[in-house]
Amino acid sequence: MKKSSLLAVAALTGAAAVVLAGCAGGSGGTPSESGDGGGEATGGRACVILPDAASSPRWENFDAKYLQEGLEAAGFETDIQNALGDVNKYATIADQQLSQGCGVMLLVDYQGAAEAVATKAKAEGIPVIAYDRPFSGADYYVSFDNVEVGRLQGQTVLDGLETAGVAPADATVVYMGGDPTDGNAAMFKEGAVEVMEAAGITAAAEPPGVWDQAKSQTNFEQALTSLDGQVDGVWVANDTNAAGVIKVLQDNNLQGVAVSGQDANVAGLQNILLGWQTATVYKPVKDEAEAAVEVAVALLSGEEVSTDAELEDGTPYIQVTPILVGPEQVKDVVAAGDASYDDVCTPEVMAACEEFGVTE
Repeated sequence: MKKSSLLAVAALTGAAAVVLAGCAGGSGGTPSESGDGGGEATGGRACVILPDAASSPRWENFDAKYLQEGLEAAGFETDIQNALGDVNKYATIADQQLSQGCGVMLLVDYQGAAEAVATKAKAEGIPVIAYDRPFSGADYYVSFDNVEVGRLQGQTVLDGLETAGVAPADATVVYMGGDPTDGNAAMFKEGAVEVMEAAGITAAAEPPGVWDQAKSQTNFEQALTSLDGQVDGVWVANDTNAAGVIKVLQDNNLQGVAVSGQDANVAGLQNILLGWQTATVYKPVKDEAEAAVEVAVALLSGEEVSTDAELEDGTPYIQVTPILVGPEQVKDVVAAGDASYDDVCTPEVMAACEEFGVTE
């Protein structure tokens, strides 16, 4: 296996679960403690900042919900806010949260904004969890196995090429990565490239990485023009970007192109059922949120956290397992409650839902 430039895998055993074992240390009190015994309780206050609403619908639809449910069930008071794609708003939210008191902070980075917040929090003795996206200064990083996410995406492209009868070494494949300011984007690309290039694929075009459907659509349209309208596969880092790519494919009547994705959002699931997207990588957000909650409880209880790996800078990394979803597995995402039957199985998709067993 090619060694990651961002990830140094530790020789640790166990699944992506947090194991609590007795250990001295910790700060901020337990979730039910008030900290100093007088005044407002801050030791059990969990402060969460989400990045935006544009890169993926998951942040508002699932992460906010599952984090709130999990943290409150663990005894935390919660303050969950979304920076809405604004680094200045991110900083303002953090200052407001810190002024009110936080026992622990869970931060999803947005264009590096989390690093400054982590510095302020650590100066006050507040532990910081990097949630989903890595950044310097966090005590722990809780996310999915992001290199594996990329490998599943690379395999998606290979599977789509095989279905179309195109040899990987002969295929025209465009690489459509995520925003390079997101530390996960490099991991996704690394895993995808590892699988695709081992099979003989080389990038025919690689526009700048973004987390934006409209920009992804424009970038792909320009790439397709540069390739004289010829494309066999597109490695796309998530479903939102894939929707932009697929719009261009539809406008040009290009069917049977291998297209990857990630997040199992409604549009992605519909595109898979209709044959425009080969597969997506499903990341059960509830599993990630539960892992983060366990780390938060451990930090405030002075307990040890068992991890699966570490980032290159030494940050301990708790990994949650991603799942590849093609048309046959869409029903499992709906059954798990991470996509609504009514949202997915609209009239134009109903026949495909029936074909692949997607039910209410």
